[in-house]
Amino acid sequence: MTAEPQDVEHFFGVYLLYCKNVKYKGRTYIGYTVDPKRRIKQHNAGKDFGGAWRTSNRGPWEMVLIVHGFPNSTSALRFEWAWQHPELSRRLRHVPRKKSRQKSFDYCLTVLSAMLHVGPWSRLPLTVRWLDDEFGSSFASQVSPPLHMPIGYGKVASKKPKDASKAKAAKLDAAASTEKKEEKCSLCSKCVESEDRLSCVQPGCQLVAHLICLAESFKRDEMILPLEGVCPLCDTNVLWGDLIRKKIGCNMHLDDEENNSDSSDYSDD
Repeated sequence: MTAEPQDVEHFFGVYLLYCKNVKYKGRTYIGYTVDPKRRIKQHNAGKDFGGAWRTSNRGPWEMVLIVHGFPNSTSALRFEWAWQHPELSRRLRHVPRKKSRQKSFDYCLTVLSAMLHVGPWSRLPLTVRWLDDEFGSSFASQVSPPLHMPIGYGKVASKKPKDASKAKAAKLDAAASTEKKEEKCSLCSKCVESEDRLSCVQPGCQLVAHLICLAESFKRDEMILPLEGVCPLCDTNVLWGDLIRKKIGCNMHLDDEENNSDSSDYSDD
């Protein structure tokens, strides 16, 4: 596993804690955070320092697993609530109830693996990340996400987005430099605005396309969003999630898909 944490901007994650206190060893806790490093410190410091009452005075706790890549906090909070209450989620009715002798940690992984394969979560460009060496090597096989969701290893850190004014200036400079060269969609031949533009992740590929055009090209059957497809220019199989990750901000359109998902009683923890 990597020694240095991987920095991620616009971080929204749902994590799994494991209690290492001899008295409470084996207990688990599921929560939501935008800053994993700060959150685990709060849990171990206690409720008076921002930790949850369920974890207060029961530490030390270890953050062993986190799922990140949600488009916003609402999406992550709905995922958190369903993971905490699988017996109440209408999307997880197929998941068996926890057996009396089944360890809490094992059951949490069983529920997580099931969640990653049902909508709307199965269509999101999520990453499943093991933060702890011991747990990552021992339990990774118990979580099997879809092929378009990578499994990461090592620490992760929330990175503050670049200064808004500098980012805006950079966009203006980029727009000015390309003003004379009008880009056209490789699929429909119509002009492509920057906010609707997608390009291939393969180095050297000159694909430029409208987000909608490429999505239609990738879609199969009645899928709302594609998972993968073949680039029409370089014939390389690419994941839709990788295309969205390349264009920061484009995955915000996924909000509409989740309006009908479980949305009650989730917390801001």
